[in-house]
Amino acid sequence: MTYHPKSDFMRVMIERGFLADCTDYQGLDEALAKGVVPAYIGFDATAKSLHVGSLIQIMMLRWLQKTGHKPLVLMGGGTTKVGDPSFRAEERPLLTPAQIDDNIAGIKRVFSAYVAFGSAPTDALMLNNAEWLDELNYLDFLRDIGRHFSVNRMLSFESVKSRLDREQSLSFLEFNYMILQAYDFLELNRRYGCLLQMGGSDQWGNIVNGIDLTRRVLDREIYGLTSPLLTTSDGKKMGKSASGAIWLNAEMLSPYEFWQFWRNTTDADVGRFLKLYTELPLDECERLGSLEGAEINQAKVILANEVTTLAHGAEAAAAAEATAREVFEKGGVGEDLPTLKLTPEELGDGISLAQLIVRSGLAKSGKDAKRLIAEGGARVNDDLATDAGQMFGASHLVEPLKLTAGKKRHALVVLG
Repeated sequence: MTYHPKSDFMRVMIERGFLADCTDYQGLDEALAKGVVPAYIGFDATAKSLHVGSLIQIMMLRWLQKTGHKPLVLMGGGTTKVGDPSFRAEERPLLTPAQIDDNIAGIKRVFSAYVAFGSAPTDALMLNNAEWLDELNYLDFLRDIGRHFSVNRMLSFESVKSRLDREQSLSFLEFNYMILQAYDFLELNRRYGCLLQMGGSDQWGNIVNGIDLTRRVLDREIYGLTSPLLTTSDGKKMGKSASGAIWLNAEMLSPYEFWQFWRNTTDADVGRFLKLYTELPLDECERLGSLEGAEINQAKVILANEVTTLAHGAEAAAAAEATAREVFEKGGVGEDLPTLKLTPEELGDGISLAQLIVRSGLAKSGKDAKRLIAEGGARVNDDLATDAGQMFGASHLVEPLKLTAGKKRHALVVLG
């Protein structure tokens, strides 16, 4: 990227690694340098929380506001009823309107940690595309909007093409998704003067469609900007771990487990993640990312603290670090560890070690738990566990029982 931006926002996007592509670098940069630019990213309401796979987009909206512009957080209350087919092998399960509303309420809580909402020029707005999509008259929509879309062109987009090349079914329902997303951009421009849509690079086709539609219908110039689709250095998709999705809502994943996810970042990713997920100065990100050996671990603690502070607050980050130190350095039992509470009724005549490991979330199935034990990766109160069938009853839980999987994942079992 040799372009030298005039606007703070474009400079941050380029320098910190947020930018994959842009429909018109110069045009967008000039608009950003001229005044407040309202920009949006859409989030489908398929769960009660977003996970860290969405965090790069959330940070883009945060930087947008910090550099003097207006973030529009668009919840896909309408489009979630259809499902985004982008790069998916099969259709999403369809949710009821009540489930979608419930999910939106959960996601709202995530955003309030990252952007300031309100009515001032650069305050963020949370919008719901059901507001205009639910009111559409199908025949009017076909005549006024559908006529601007070329099926030949839609079939050429990678998200659709990859599905068809694999001879996988693509329903008409999903095929409509890109038209609805393009219409969102048009409506946001019409209602809120939105000039920019951002998203992951898998959304490029959808974004370009919205720009094209708005130019045809309203004769207005608007822009698109995409971020790279992030994978970790070992090729895994960002946002997932061995134990499942890394949710941003505390009630779906404890701040300690969230902190631990970032603390376990591989060495090669530390510098890049510091630039994307924290607000530390660039030279500090470079310095920390270039540390080696035992020193890089301190950089990982800084990464974990910074990201957890943004998501859950400074107290939660400090508590997580203290728990980690207690568990790792002193071999103790930290108070914030994920905890499985068992009643005497649940215990009955006893519960096997393999079942405890599964119930506490350290393994996905009994088979996984048995493999973990057989490979020497399980510990009970810091002692190596070798018998998957070992039974535990109430007498074993007078004190909290500490389970460990591998070197870094821990859980407590208590009698509740």
